[in-house]
Amino acid sequence: MLDLIPSLTGWAPALTGQRFAVATIVRAGGSVPRPVGSTMLVSESGAVLGSLSGGCVEGAVVAAALESMDDGVTRLETFGYSAADAFAVGLTCGGELDVHIQPVNRKVGCRLGAAVLQLAVYGPDEPVALVRRLDVGADAGGSGAVVVPDPASACMSGHLELGALLGDPGNPDAGRARMVQLESFLRSGATGILQPAGPGVCVGEATLLVESRLSPPRLLAFGANDFSAALLPAAKPLGYRVTLVDARPAFASQSRFGIADEVVTAWPHQYLAAEAAAGRVDSRTVICVLTHDPKFDVPLLETALALDVAFIGALGSRRSHVQRVGALLDSGVRPERIAQLHSPLGLDLGAVTPAEVAVSVLAEIIAARHPAACHQPLRETSGPIHQQRAARPAPTHTLQQEIAWT
Repeated sequence: MLDLIPSLTGWAPALTGQRFAVATIVRAGGSVPRPVGSTMLVSESGAVLGSLSGGCVEGAVVAAALESMDDGVTRLETFGYSAADAFAVGLTCGGELDVHIQPVNRKVGCRLGAAVLQLAVYGPDEPVALVRRLDVGADAGGSGAVVVPDPASACMSGHLELGALLGDPGNPDAGRARMVQLESFLRSGATGILQPAGPGVCVGEATLLVESRLSPPRLLAFGANDFSAALLPAAKPLGYRVTLVDARPAFASQSRFGIADEVVTAWPHQYLAAEAAAGRVDSRTVICVLTHDPKFDVPLLETALALDVAFIGALGSRRSHVQRVGALLDSGVRPERIAQLHSPLGLDLGAVTPAEVAVSVLAEIIAARHPAACHQPLRETSGPIHQQRAARPAPTHTLQQEIAWT
């Protein structure tokens, strides 16, 4: 549902007072186009907002949604690939989806309907969460839904609405355990199914779908040059809030960096230390050092390598990397911390131009978020495209060997 927020504002007036249905992916297996939590709204007039499969099953979902509005029954529909019937409704990619379809009647009131209208007031980057019960059947129309603002600071203690969603008064110990799990989902920005005891999707009275979205992660780019001018606009579609930092006003003030959410004129290491002390750097933050100047690079990397962040990379040649490593070792930075540095920065794509280098850098950042990826062309791999692959073994060579090889 949260992926629809940018479009909900325009839909909210049309949904007020009329029936609609909410169709949401609650299980995805194999190669599928969209993840759990992807949602499509269908109005009683047949208008559609959102997509679940890129076209493979949308027609069948719309038909089931219209039926659910007519009979008031919440459904769980399964879609997969049928080799026996090439024209059967299914996923040509070979995956399988479970889609939860719930009717909403605004005339009689519905918690999910109210939650949809609440979400319509949120901006595309505002932190928010939605917790829903996934009951099925004719009596599930009033299933609970709770909008949680600022999920990063969510606290289950005293939150009566969320406690009621979990509701199992006969088993308070299990309820407390699920509260801890739900709180973890919310604070981490995760999306997924929170099951009651026992297997199966949508079984029992308190199966929950949790969708949680935190503030955008930050990408801090240090160095105002051609490479940062290409990197900043390329990083924004990946969901990062981008900041450019450079100590030189004449460089930082150039109009080509206006795409950044923030442009800061300050010594890089001082700015990073101040942001970390203020709590504005976290485990999702990406740091890209693009300055090519040791007087900026070394103190900045020394500061960065002391922080718990998602990614630290430094652009430059292998010779520059060896010189940086030597300077960092001389400054007392531990070798195991230096080994976390992505340098020279970027995947080997044969990139030459700043735009190509930006793709190379972002490719390595994406790969670092998914360490089990094999980084091979898809045509050279087998199995489902989105299947979790076995993690590659960690390199066994030492930092000193790496320096020697360069």
